[in-house]
Formats: sequence, C-alpha cells, structure tokens
Amino acid sequence: MAILYAFLIIAGIGALLGLGLAIADKKLSIEKDEKLVAMEAIMPGANCGGCGFAGCGDYAAAVASGKAQPGLCAPGGKELADKMGEIMGIKVEVGEKKVAYIFCEGDCENTRKDYDYRGLSDCNAASILFRGDNSCKYGCLHLGSCMAVCDSGAIYRKENGSLAVDPDKCIGCGKCTKVCPNGVIKLVEDRSVFVVSCNSHDKGADVRKACDAGCIGCKICQVKFPEALFKVEDNLAVASPDAPLEQAEQAMQACPRKIIRKRR
Repeated sequence: MAILYAFLIIAGIGALLGLGLAIADKKLSIEKDEKLVAMEAIMPGANCGGCGFAGCGDYAAAVASGKAQPGLCAPGGKELADKMGEIMGIKVEVGEKKVAYIFCEGDCENTRKDYDYRGLSDCNAASILFRGDNSCKYGCLHLGSCMAVCDSGAIYRKENGSLAVDPDKCIGCGKCTKVCPNGVIKLVEDRSVFVVSCNSHDKGADVRKACDAGCIGCKICQVKFPEALFKVEDNLAVASPDAPLEQAEQAMQACPRKIIRKRR
C-alpha cells in the first residue's frame, strides 16, 4: 500500500510539473508574426544571396519587419514580388529581369598568354599573379570559379574551352559577377538581343597585340549605324537593349573584329 501511495504522489507531482511547464511555455512563447509565416511559405528557397541577405529566410524576415523592400528576389521575379506586396499591403515596383553574360570571346586560339599558369584551378588565385596569364588583363581566365558558385547550372564550358551562360537557366542572382576577379561577367537586360562581347578598355593597338577577338574602339558601329544605338565609351563599344534589330544586325555584320554577338 505504501508503494502505491508513493507512486500516486510521484505521478501527481509529475502531472503538476508538466502542467506548470505547459502553462509557462504558453506564457513565455513568442508568437510568430503572421506576415513572416506567410512570407516564408512563398519564398523560392534558392538561398542565392542575390537579394543581399544570407538566404530566403533572412530576406523574408527583413521584409516582414519592414527593414527591406519586396521585389529584390531575382529567382522569384515579379510574381513573388506581387505576392509579397499583397502580404505587406503595398504595391511593389519590380525592375526589369536581368541575366548574366560573359563579356569575352577570348579563348586559347585567339588570346595570347604572358606565361604558363599551373596553380590552383581558381580564377581569383590565378589573378593574384599579374591579373592572370592572359595578355589581355580584362578577359575571362576560363578556370570556372563562376561555374562553381552558379546554383542553377546556367554556366557551361563550350567545346573551345571558353565559358558561356544559358539565359534560360540563369536566375539573375549575380553570384558569378561577384566571384569574377576581372569583372568579365555582368548582368544584362534579359530582353537584350545584341551585346558587344568584350570587356577590354585598352586602346586598339594594345588590344590587337593581346587578342584577336577584342573590341578596338573603331566606332564603326556608332558612326555608320547611329540608329543601332551603339556607343563607344573608354575604348569599348556598348550595345543598347533598345537597339532596332535590323540596324543592330547591320552593325554586327560590319564589325571588323566580329565581337558584336546575338545573345540568343
């Protein structure tokens, strides 16, 4: 009988402690913000960091608390921005979709080398020594650091060894632009058809010495085809996303270096 009483006492104490813990948990717990819960449910889960935050969860929390604006998520695009706006009760203006492009046509066949690099297969490591082994110090080093950080698998290696971006796979997060030591990769408007596929700002004579596929700033595209909207800035031609296709096509054909290219 004593054992039974002891058991009942212990069971009663346990029940009282359990009830006390349950009440304390309910009193002390912080209810999660309904906006944050709704926000987290619609995030794409890419965790690419393109929004400027560590991941989708951090960005959702920042928007829900009013510390960040909706519409910064490139993978989610306008659809996600609209949903975030509905949750926050505001109208969201979303910028134009952008994708990455590698502004370099230099490869082992048309780009001269200053030395034979045999170090780590990493662009930033290679760039420490004289900005890389290419004679052109603005070009792609072809070691694939951008491929390593691309979560969508949009960057691939072509048969000639150079790198390219599949615009249909690119989510526009910008990770590749940040890891490229020579600034060869840039985000361009997805609607852009023509690009000047070069990153060199050297004078024409120096470009010719370094690479057979670099812009020499001759201004043929700008002067002979003004309606094509090309501009030469700091020895490098730049294409406009608003260029009329027919005129831009003519400028592409007239380019002596053949570095005006179609993105698609």
